[in-house]
Amino acid sequence: MNEQDLKSMIENILSDMTDEKKSNNTTNGATTSVSDNNADNTVSDGVLDDITEIDLKKQFLVPHPHDREGYLKIKSFTPARLGMWRTGTRYKTASVLRFRADHAAAQDAVFSDVDPQLPKDMGFLETQTMCKTKDEFLTRPDRGRKFPDEMVDKIKKNVKPNAKIQMVVGDGLSSAAIEANVKEIIPAIQQGLKVYGLSFESKDVIFVKYARVGAEDQIGEVTGADVVCMLVGERPGLVTAKSMSAYIAYKPTMGMPEANRTVVSNIHDGGMPAVEAGAYIAELLDKMVRLKKSGIDLKAAENAGDK
Repeated sequence: MNEQDLKSMIENILSDMTDEKKSNNTTNGATTSVSDNNADNTVSDGVLDDITEIDLKKQFLVPHPHDREGYLKIKSFTPARLGMWRTGTRYKTASVLRFRADHAAAQDAVFSDVDPQLPKDMGFLETQTMCKTKDEFLTRPDRGRKFPDEMVDKIKKNVKPNAKIQMVVGDGLSSAAIEANVKEIIPAIQQGLKVYGLSFESKDVIFVKYARVGAEDQIGEVTGADVVCMLVGERPGLVTAKSMSAYIAYKPTMGMPEANRTVVSNIHDGGMPAVEAGAYIAELLDKMVRLKKSGIDLKAAENAGDK
């Protein structure tokens, strides 16, 4: 295959992806969404536009739909891959390429490490669980919940004991989630806590490499903090590889029931934005400090009318 044939093939693929610049007007004159957002994609110097920039909520490849507007309305409420259509018994090229791109992003999020400069720039205390490699972290979750003795000593020597709030950042199963959200959410939590007369310093935030959620339990025992809040990268999917969650517990201890944790999930641009999540987490932290409860116990207290 010569260069001209290759270029022609790529142009045909892009033409399929953009659905040949189909008209946006329905028969009654109403305007609808484009089949994807890049109808004018071209090949320039052998470089293609980023397929992941296409908004799946607006991409619509079904030919001659009975109710295009209704279908697009459904799509606006979910990032699920609706209206992808097919060629014979197979998905269209655009759908296959996007699936593979999102799958690759999810794999990268799991197998890559957080940029080592990030915790340094944020001023965090850097620690590591008993896991020595990424493979060990993925195959031995138990070691991702515990620290070696030297790390326990490091935490004891560098973190203020018996604090009201102990913040923890763990890479978890998505380094991309930490890199995308931490720089915004930490200042948002600090700002929100000022309203309640609470605070923490960045130098007291513990960054944990190869972290599972249970690592916060040992940190709770070592520091004696009232409330431990762990921000951790979640297992990525095909919708986003940048989803982070906050696992918060009052006086956590190793081996405690999971029901004792309060969770704030889906922290990412397409879910709960980091700044908004920070304000909400600050409110939860204040409640836990005052009520001395978390998880289902906190929910029971709220249902009983405690404020």
